[in-house]
Amino acid sequence: MTPRIQANDLKAFGRSFPARELTTELAWRDVESYETIEDQLSELREDASNLRKKGYTGSYRVLFSGPPGTGKTLSGLLMGRESGRRVVYVDLPNLISQYIGETEKNLTKLLDRASAENWLLYFDEADALFSRRTQVKDAHGHYANQEVSYLLRRMEQFEDLVIFATNSCPDRNQALGSYFHRIIRFSGCPN
Repeated sequence: MTPRIQANDLKAFGRSFPARELTTELAWRDVESYETIEDQLSELREDASNLRKKGYTGSYRVLFSGPPGTGKTLSGLLMGRESGRRVVYVDLPNLISQYIGETEKNLTKLLDRASAENWLLYFDEADALFSRRTQVKDAHGHYANQEVSYLLRRMEQFEDLVIFATNSCPDRNQALGSYFHRIIRFSGCPN
């Protein structure tokens, strides 16, 4: 995030919860790679507005990929603002707690509130989430995989657009890429 994007605590969750409401006065012209992704973002906005009209159930998962500073967070924020929704930024590595059972409670609380209040969820550092699934070296790693699997199942059931972001450039054939309905590659990621 940049100083021109403000992150505000969600009062109902407390300061320690790894989610913040984002606000900004910036516009689409301020997105670093807007010219290269304008058509893709336009298609995404159209998809998002048609989800409920077409009777789509489940989540519509989108991945914004590209190096830091290319406009991923700002693009998600502007999409939410355009649709009159609050955008809630979630720090994924911190959502997955080291305490048994906390991840499930945190995610359930977040998704229930997002659904009730029509929030647009923006999950940052998605690559950290997916890489955890493959690194099992001990019982803690096994439990972390269970938490990640739970999170992925819940995200699939969440009936709305959900934006994930990563600084890496995943291949569409990798597990990370195949989980998403759409991948938008910002400057620095090959198409």
